[in-house]
Amino acid sequence: MKATFQKYTLQFKKPAGTSRGTLQTKETWFLTIVDGNRWGIGECGMFRGLSADDVPDFEQKLQWTCEHISKGEQALYDALSAYPAIQIGVETAFKSLAALNPFQIFSSEFSLGNQSIPINGLVWMGDRDFMKQQISEKLKAGFKCIKMKIGAIDFDKELALLKMIRELYSPSEIELRVDANGAFSPSEALEKLKILSDLQIHSIEQPIQQGQWQEMARLCEESPLPIALDEELIGVTLSEEKEELLQTIQPQYIILKPTLVGGFRSCDEWIRLSESQGAGWWITSALESNIGLNAIAQYTAKQKNKLPQGLGTGSLYTNNIPAPLQVIDGTLHYNKKRNWDVSVLNKVL
Repeated sequence: MKATFQKYTLQFKKPAGTSRGTLQTKETWFLTIVDGNRWGIGECGMFRGLSADDVPDFEQKLQWTCEHISKGEQALYDALSAYPAIQIGVETAFKSLAALNPFQIFSSEFSLGNQSIPINGLVWMGDRDFMKQQISEKLKAGFKCIKMKIGAIDFDKELALLKMIRELYSPSEIELRVDANGAFSPSEALEKLKILSDLQIHSIEQPIQQGQWQEMARLCEESPLPIALDEELIGVTLSEEKEELLQTIQPQYIILKPTLVGGFRSCDEWIRLSESQGAGWWITSALESNIGLNAIAQYTAKQKNKLPQGLGTGSLYTNNIPAPLQVIDGTLHYNKKRNWDVSVLNKVL
């Protein structure tokens, strides 16, 4: 058994605006395992400026992983607790290696092409006209749930856009979610949440910066708008830490990005703990290529969560790996009539 890794830079079709700045490119790494005539592939999509494993020795740890691939999936996963992006790459690559089809990571009606996953339409930050254009495109594309990133432009302008949607569509027609990416200060957050709640918004992700557990707990208790933890989960790896976080903050929802929280085993634990405390959850991608998105989507389908998931990022790039993943009428499909373009993948690897 041998393993190698290859860095790949994804190019955005349009600049992606977040409260942390505008993204033009996204680095990722593919981990490949070869055993005889079988092979498996996983993605290690470390996210600069956000991932807990955004550290100088990330590639050295990937090299160490390749050199010790014979240790097996469980031993490597345990040894890589500080490197969540490599953990999910290891999990996926070994599952890919063991499968009859290396792209069938988790078998389900979704991966067989028989069921789709409802997803939200993501509206990136930008000026008013750009955001309005995106909203119009998502509605025309059949999305029933729209997630709008806020916190980069003037709050009143963002509010006006949300009001425009709500004037045209009732909550039963369009579900609205907003993601602040920690853009609000603790002193102003509650007032803004009260204003947003008047628009019958489903939830807000990470209204204040992570790490302020008591402030976030106060918001979750007092806010009329349900709060979903996102960045708050990053870097929380021990079971007792996860339980303490959820018990302290008491969020209405948590959002799981498998690449950022330690892969599928960690997601299983977060789901179990959140459900035991009555909190809802959903899963989103972290701007992976189609290799990582495919594995995350197949894992998500196995969970049978009926809420719209955040898995519509596959069309963001000009140079993604061509895959059977397809967004139709606000849902993600695995189109069995389409094939993975292995020739493109071979050029990358």
